[in-house]
Amino acid sequence: MLVLFIRSILIYIVVLIVMRLMGKREIGQLQPFELVISIMIADLAVTPISNSGIPITNGIMPILGLLVMNLLISIGNMKSLKIRQLISGKPSILIYRGKIDEKVMRKERFTINELQERLRDKNVMNLGDVEYAILETGGQINVIQKPNKRGTIPEDFNMEPDYEGISYDLVVDGIIMYDNLSILGKDYKWLKTQVKKFGYKPEEALIVTIDGKGQFFCQKKEIS
Repeated sequence: MLVLFIRSILIYIVVLIVMRLMGKREIGQLQPFELVISIMIADLAVTPISNSGIPITNGIMPILGLLVMNLLISIGNMKSLKIRQLISGKPSILIYRGKIDEKVMRKERFTINELQERLRDKNVMNLGDVEYAILETGGQINVIQKPNKRGTIPEDFNMEPDYEGISYDLVVDGIIMYDNLSILGKDYKWLKTQVKKFGYKPEEALIVTIDGKGQFFCQKKEIS
């Protein structure tokens, strides 16, 4: 029983490391080859866990082999357009200039109902509002609405919004984010002065952030 417990932990650690090395992707955004490898890794991981008679290396080595295969295919994708198209395919335009392309729909085995469902996921309730609908290689659909149906943006009114930048966490659950302070060219003394304006110390904060305009958001921890 103890052996099975230890084997499970070891396999879990190996799979976790392999998946991290494969990169950050949402499940719905996996390329076909990445999805296949992920499924195979899951299947290979179960075998040495459920059968203690199989050497644990018999489960780890194939998983590492799939990792190497994934890395090689990824490198090939980056280096060659032909390999990229062969492995990952090309995007398909389901709606072109407001008209549904039935040939492409049949080729991709997409029904009208499924297309409508995907459009609703994008908050598009009317097929007539769509100028282009593109089925990406990862399976998600991107939609470009007709000009008169798109939301307005500042550029439509010849406005130039102020630069906002990104927000940085300075304190998370009482822990000082020194790396972010360094990026901003600040130190703990500066942080302490800023947080003191809110009536407490950085270590007492649940969260402290600063945005691109220099505005702070602070909240004190209720439970110390």
